[in-house]
Parts: sequence; structure tokens; C-alpha cells
Amino acid sequence: MAAKKSKKKTKPTVPPTTTRSSKTSRSSRPPEFYSARTLAPPPPKAAPSNERFAWARSLIRDVPDFPKPGILFKDITTLLAVPRAFHMVLDGIAERFIGEHVDAVVGVEARGFIFGGALAARLNASFVPARKPGKLPAAADRVAYITEYSTAELEMHLGAIREGARVIVVDDVLATGGTARAAAELVQRQGGDVVAFAFVVELSFIGGRAKLAPIPVESIITY
Repeated sequence: MAAKKSKKKTKPTVPPTTTRSSKTSRSSRPPEFYSARTLAPPPPKAAPSNERFAWARSLIRDVPDFPKPGILFKDITTLLAVPRAFHMVLDGIAERFIGEHVDAVVGVEARGFIFGGALAARLNASFVPARKPGKLPAAADRVAYITEYSTAELEMHLGAIREGARVIVVDDVLATGGTARAAAELVQRQGGDVVAFAFVVELSFIGGRAKLAPIPVESIITY
């Protein structure tokens, strides 16, 4: 019996595979972690596209009676204030043109400049501004159009679009479609080919998409 007992040996203790030191302490986080951008609600992780754009949509605020009584204005400045949402929207537009050749992006004053310039950089295309009268320094072409609020005009530098260029017209909101159609007319007068319109927000109940047909329309957030 004594011999059998001598065969039993105590198993060595296996050291733990993880330690508490692997956790990042609050003090080790970079200062920018505590910036104002962390106040925005985070998007869902690994969310499908419809969900991530719903989060971006939730950041847009309604401003009643602007620019005149009876208008419910969609203010995108609250979306622009959140870098991750801004990237999501831009990437959402850019990915729809992957594999297509785009020569130029026309941004409509003024909020169309914000998205148009960034989109042109992503697509490796030139950026062309369509501006209000009197803003461009060189010789320009001009077209008048009707908006949901009033009548207006747009100008574009002569020679800004080469003949046969493939062009995307970009703006923040699609409402009646008058502004985008005016920008497209300026492009076409110079021999350019408008291959698509792109918008961050589309007010589908106004029906502007139909007025831009048959040119394709891309929008990220629809009301």
C-alpha cells in the first residue's frame, strides 16, 4: 500500500493566461478621447448600411419656420459636427460610384461645397463650384431657375468642364430639383455629360427626383 501512495504526484499549478494589466486604464487614454465628439451617440457596431444611415439621420435636427413660416428645415450642421457620421455619409455616396470613371464633381453653393469637395477627393476627380451670381472672378455662364422658396440663379466659370467630361452634381438636399437641374444645364452647355446626381438628404414627398429623370439620382437619407 505504501508503494501505491508514492506514485501519486501533485500537479503543477498552471499560471493564468490573462492578467488585469491587459486592461487599459482611464489615465492611459489619449486626451482626444474626452473631446466633445464623444458626446454624440455611437453608431451600432457592424451595422448594415440601412442602420448606419438611420443613425446619421438621427443627428439631423428639424428647424421649424425656416427660412420662412411653414417650412420645416432639415439642418445638417449637427451631422457635420460628428466626424464619424460625416465620414459615413461621404463614404456612402462614394461607394456608389466605385468602378465608374468620374472626371469632375460639381458642388452647388453653399452646402454642396462641403460634400462635393470631399467627394471629388475620394473619387480622384476635379471639383467645380456652381456659385451664386457675382461670386466667380472670371468669365462665367449663368442660368436662372425656380426653387421651393423663390427664383434664383447659378453661375459656373467658362471652361470649367471639358467637352465629354463625366460629371456628378452634388448638393446637400434634393427638394424640387430646380437647383440641381440648373447646375446640370451649366455642365451640359459646356459639353459635359452629367452621369448622376448625389444628395445627402432627399425630400421624396416633394418629387424632385422625377424632375431630374432620366439621369440617375443617389441619396443617402430619405424623408
